[in-house]
Amino acid sequence: MAFSPFIRRTISRTLLSQSHFSLPKSHLLPSSSFFHHPLTSDDHKRIDRVPASSHSLHSQGAAPAGDLPSYMRAAVFWEPNKPLTIEEFHMPRPKAGEVLIKTKACGVCHSDLHVMKGEIPFPSPCVVGHEITGEVVEHGPLTDRKTIERLPIGAHVVGSFIMPCGNCSYCSKGHDDLCEDFFAYNRAKGTLYDGETRLFLRRDGKPIYMYSMGGLAEYCVTPANGVSILPKSLPYTESAILGCAVFTAYGAMAHAAEVQPGDSVAIIGIGGVGSSCLQIARAFGASHIIAVDVQDDKLLKAKTFGATHTINARKEDAIEKIREITEGMGVDIAVEALGRPQTFMQCTQSVKDGGKAVMIGLAKSGSVGEIDINRLVRRKLKVIGSYGGRARQDLPKLVKLAESGIFNLSDAVSRTYNFEDANKAFQDLNEGNIIGRAVIEVL
Repeated sequence: MAFSPFIRRTISRTLLSQSHFSLPKSHLLPSSSFFHHPLTSDDHKRIDRVPASSHSLHSQGAAPAGDLPSYMRAAVFWEPNKPLTIEEFHMPRPKAGEVLIKTKACGVCHSDLHVMKGEIPFPSPCVVGHEITGEVVEHGPLTDRKTIERLPIGAHVVGSFIMPCGNCSYCSKGHDDLCEDFFAYNRAKGTLYDGETRLFLRRDGKPIYMYSMGGLAEYCVTPANGVSILPKSLPYTESAILGCAVFTAYGAMAHAAEVQPGDSVAIIGIGGVGSSCLQIARAFGASHIIAVDVQDDKLLKAKTFGATHTINARKEDAIEKIREITEGMGVDIAVEALGRPQTFMQCTQSVKDGGKAVMIGLAKSGSVGEIDINRLVRRKLKVIGSYGGRARQDLPKLVKLAESGIFNLSDAVSRTYNFEDANKAFQDLNEGNIIGRAVIEVL
C-alpha cells in the first residue's frame, strides 16, 4: 500500500511561554480499595461559559476559538491502588506548537494500569489516558501557519501517546519514537516540554501531572506533532485505539521486526496491542501467524484478527508447539506483548536462527529477562525493544489502513464505557475480562 511522504514540521521550543506555577508532591487520598469505589464529582453542576475574549488564570493570554467552558472534568490518579476520581479543572490552554482537543474517546491501556498499580514510576497526582480522538478547538499562540492549516479548528483528530517535539536529535532524523523531550519531560516529570503541566484544579489551582496528554478528560492539550487528521468516515470511539494499541503494534512490526511477505510470526499475549499485531502482520503478508495466550476466548477472537494458528500456553508447551508448526525451525519473528520474564524467555526461544525477538510489553519496574547467551551469540539472534511508532510518519498511515478497512477497528474494540465508569473499565482490564481493546467515551 503506497502512502504519500509526510513532511516534517518542527516547532521551536523557545516560543513556549513560561509560567510561575510549580508542581506539587503527591496528594494522598484516604485509604480505600482499588477500583471498587465510584468516581466522585458534582456531575450535575452547570459549567459556566466565558466569551472568547476572556482567558483563565493559566491561559498565557491565548484566545480560544469561539466560546469554551471555563472549567472541565478529568479523571485523576492520586496514589497506587486507589480509585480514580473525577475532578474539575480550569480549562487547559495550549502554548506554541500545541493544540487543545475536545476529547471524544480514550482507550483503556495496560500502561495506565501499570501506573495506577505503582508498577511503573510516574509522578502523581496525574491525569491518565493517552489514546485519544477528538476535535481541535484551539491552537497555542505563535503556532506556525502550516500547523494551523494542517489541523484546522473543528477538525477530527487522533493523538499518539508518543508526542514528538520535532526538534531533538532523534526527531530531526525521523525517530519520533525516541524523542528526547518526551522521555525527559513527560515520562520522567509528567509535564510538557517547557517543564510545566497544563492542568490546574478548579478548587485551589493545584497543578496536576499529565500522563502523555492526560487524555481521560473532557479537554486535553498535546503537541501538534503527535496529532493526525481523522476522516469523518472513521468513528471517534473505535479510532481512539489508533493512537496506542495500533500505533505500538505498527512500530513493532514495521520498524523493529521489519516484517516481510512470507515471514512466520508469533505473537505472545493477545490483548489490545497483541491483537493489533496480528492484524498488522496479516496486512504485511506474513505466512504463519501464531497467537499465544492462556485464555481460549482471546485465542478464538485471534482468528478473526488473522491468526493462522493458536496456542494455549496453559495447556501445551508454547515453544515446542511453535517449532512443530514451523517444522522444527522456529519463527522468523516473535513478539512479546505482556512484559513478563517468562514470556520474554518464550519469545527468545521461539525464534529461528537469525530470527528477531521483539519486546513491546512493559513490565513491573525492576523486572529482568533472561536469555541463553551462547545461543544469542552463536545463532545470531536479534533481541529488539520497541515502545511505539513514529507519530509524524506512521499515524497518517494507520488512519489510511483503518479507512481502507485493511485494519478492522470495529472488531478490535470489544467494549465501551461511559466517562463516569472509568474505574470499572480499569478493573475489568486488571481482571483480564477485556478481549481486544476497551474504549471510554468521554463526550
